[in-house]
Amino acid sequence: MKKIIITFIAVICIGIISCSEDFTTNPRLNVQDLDTYFLEEANVETAIIGIYDLMQFNYSRDWHSAYFVKLLPGDDANAAGGNSGDQQQLQNIDDYSDVSSSNASISSIWDLFYRTIALSNLVIINIQDSNLSNKERALAEAKFMRAWCYFELTTMFGEVPLRLTIPEVAEDFGLAKSPQSEIYAQIEADLTDAIASLPEKGASDSFRASKGTAQALMGKVLVFQEKYPESLPYFQSVISNPSHDLEPNPEDVWSINNEFGIESLFEMGFVSTSERDWGNIAWGGRTESNLHIQLMGPRGDGIFDLTGTGLINGWGFNLPTAKLADAFNQAGDTKRKSATLMTEAELIAAGGSVDQSAATGGSIWDYEGSIRIKYATKSEDTSADGIKELNYSTNFRLFRYAEVLLLAAEAYNKSGQDAAARMELNKVRNRAGLADISTSLSGQNLFQAIVKEKYLELAFEGQRFWDLVRWDLAATELAGTGYSSMNDLFPIPITEIDKNSELDEGDQNPGY
Repeated sequence: MKKIIITFIAVICIGIISCSEDFTTNPRLNVQDLDTYFLEEANVETAIIGIYDLMQFNYSRDWHSAYFVKLLPGDDANAAGGNSGDQQQLQNIDDYSDVSSSNASISSIWDLFYRTIALSNLVIINIQDSNLSNKERALAEAKFMRAWCYFELTTMFGEVPLRLTIPEVAEDFGLAKSPQSEIYAQIEADLTDAIASLPEKGASDSFRASKGTAQALMGKVLVFQEKYPESLPYFQSVISNPSHDLEPNPEDVWSINNEFGIESLFEMGFVSTSERDWGNIAWGGRTESNLHIQLMGPRGDGIFDLTGTGLINGWGFNLPTAKLADAFNQAGDTKRKSATLMTEAELIAAGGSVDQSAATGGSIWDYEGSIRIKYATKSEDTSADGIKELNYSTNFRLFRYAEVLLLAAEAYNKSGQDAAARMELNKVRNRAGLADISTSLSGQNLFQAIVKEKYLELAFEGQRFWDLVRWDLAATELAGTGYSSMNDLFPIPITEIDKNSELDEGDQNPGY
């Protein structure tokens, strides 16, 4: 059953998100004093739910979702849309062209991750010395969420300010960037505490982080630092836990019937019951439906006829690359491919059609012969009430068991344990209907097999580009796309540099 996450956090002042001019000495209206707010267990619970709410908003915020921004630099999807200038800030990220420190989507995810960190810090600071019965779980969840946000930030931006306190006035906000080693150390410390106090995965509150979620993230964080042997005990704990497993078939992962299912480790939930229409969509603001799904549906306007597919037309963003479709074909991977994308030939065979001439300029921008099925505009995922395209309940699966198996395979391979690496890799392959890889495959050749498998399994999930960067494969895999090494990190938003007294242009990431 879906969990509706509603913001109650206005009462505890989450406005301290990044260096802004919103600090004020004027008294706030309709707020509760922080000195007393966190003395009540119910209020602590409300604050924790508010952190999840902020995270949900960040990953699905209209044109600026962290989901989309993380995905675009990879080679599994194109920005697409109506034309080459449709949402220019997204086209620029996709094309590695004119990406600047004023890019609105990049600035948005920076601000929203820091807003989530600010609320996490607020909870941690105010309850760490309390005697509340829900203190330990609340601390664990707040620290997990802080760790998650800093991991996302340091992956995308490199060195960032490591804020662990709440500034009281604007003058307190100035904070220099921390070395990535310090950021990782804090992430590991937070996850250690989270693992110690989070409950095991259960049926209730399924949207909340569990011990397995934190263990899996710790393993991933260690892999990203190339601490492969250290990561293995965390992956082994997740893999040996019967609460975690693969769904039987690839399409089951994305079914509305398997939300928060056995494969899910961390998932953002949405509902289709808000009855949104064009008069109450809260565009640019909070909504409990996943508006972002509508952006990714195959474009209407006579371009894509989706008859026979069960899909609804959308606004045409986020189309698969030909490279990805070819990779599925080369692997003989038909089962997982059908749960991920649909080629034009398959669309026509289902009863639909494509009319390139109906598009702007007589061609569909960034279209390379396929539409997406994973995170598609499925009629079963929306509501008959209100406007269908504004009420998608599609959950974002941010972290799942299949990724844990592939990370474990990588860690085993890099630790010289190729037999164990093949075992974990084969679990993912077998679920996709593929045979075991050869037992003769080892070393670098086995690693390349893991790279290919991850490309297919995690397509459209925002992992590909950041893996290519850390593997030092971006220049090879993205050759001819306009990519250069400066694109390995996003620029620090100019708003942060302008308003943070401890940053200047010299702190900007290289090339920007």
